[in-house]
Amino acid sequence: MEAKKTVYFETLGCKLNFSETATMGQLLAEQGIEAVPDGGTPDVCVINTCSVTELADKKGRQHIRSLHKRYPEALIVVTGCYAQLKGDEIAQLPGVDIVLGQDQKGEIAQYVTRWFGDRNSVESITPTRDIRRFVPSCECGSRTRYWLKVQDGCDYYCSYCTIPMARGRSRSGSIESIVAQAQDVASKGGKEIVITGVNIGDFGKNTGERFIDLIRAFDQIEGIERYRISSIEPDLLTDEIIEFCAQSRAFMPHFHIPLQCGNNEVLRLMRRHYDRELFAEKVHRCQELMPDCFIGVDVMVGSRGETPECFEDSYNFLDSLSLQHLHVFPYSERPGTMALRIPYVVSQRDKQARAQRMIELSDRKQREFIERYLGTVRPVLMEAPHGSAPMHGFTDNYIRVNVPHRPELVNTVVNVRLDSIAGPDLTVDATIV
Repeated sequence: MEAKKTVYFETLGCKLNFSETATMGQLLAEQGIEAVPDGGTPDVCVINTCSVTELADKKGRQHIRSLHKRYPEALIVVTGCYAQLKGDEIAQLPGVDIVLGQDQKGEIAQYVTRWFGDRNSVESITPTRDIRRFVPSCECGSRTRYWLKVQDGCDYYCSYCTIPMARGRSRSGSIESIVAQAQDVASKGGKEIVITGVNIGDFGKNTGERFIDLIRAFDQIEGIERYRISSIEPDLLTDEIIEFCAQSRAFMPHFHIPLQCGNNEVLRLMRRHYDRELFAEKVHRCQELMPDCFIGVDVMVGSRGETPECFEDSYNFLDSLSLQHLHVFPYSERPGTMALRIPYVVSQRDKQARAQRMIELSDRKQREFIERYLGTVRPVLMEAPHGSAPMHGFTDNYIRVNVPHRPELVNTVVNVRLDSIAGPDLTVDATIV
């Protein structure tokens, strides 16, 4: 009898990719191709790539070469955003046997089983303009938090971004089908769902449904104690959504709102769909209705057109707001984007210096936020520990805490007292009360 085949996954990029990788793993397992045990040699290697920056493309190539070197006999499958955008380039790399675009992820099992029959290399990529299918996915992390994909693609053609070219048009599953997935999470004992997608607030464009109706339906599911919205554009974060989350049963006081730049001239060059006044209004509304709210923000520095004066204006604007964390990244040139027409270019050195200043601002703001809660008691969902190490979890308002090893508390919500900041990673040592 032929031995069962095994698969090894590497996932690069966003949480949405991790969610999709988990689903590909399930599809392969249904065909008898299961995860390779630790220390084993896989028959199949799948790399789910990112292409948000030129560095992401470079990392993708490095991972592909590394896997081929480690497992020269394995079938190598490459998928994800980099594969969608530059499939021909990937197909030329040594060891690559199958290249799948975004539309083919849900058919990975058929491609892999066919390859073991005929050993023919395949490059199968639906042109982005023709992608219409929504491929559902859900991933479990730490046995407690699940990342559930509700939407894919983006119709916002920001001048710096390749995501619409890599992911296709905005599309979603139906509320009925996605609620069924969330109910399945509850039946497995999952307590927290992070709602993921490319442009979540655009949910329902192809189904005639609305994001607010989806989260209302989520709030009714018994067993799920926590929901977090992974990221939502400021112009799509309606007052109706904010007000619902503020009074809901299970939505946490935690938002991640992409800003990209706090200067209106740069926002215009980026072709964003809002100005900084709208962004500030959304932040104030969240904090008015949820005073304990944690707000994270995406910030890009060094984009084309960001003069020193524009950067200082952006920095001062962000400093003026009560924000808790900045996810900072330097601008990266992407072929085919409209930003390349903007003449003002920021040097790599200045990009790095600006990024460092924003990171320091973020650390200061996050520390100030945490210090407000030292000595107070907050609910924490405890995650599975690594061996006998201290356990971790997040408060409702997204402060990461450490508690002594108590494995019987995994996947339960417990009250803890926040005692002290543990170190530069800004986690908090806490006591179960």
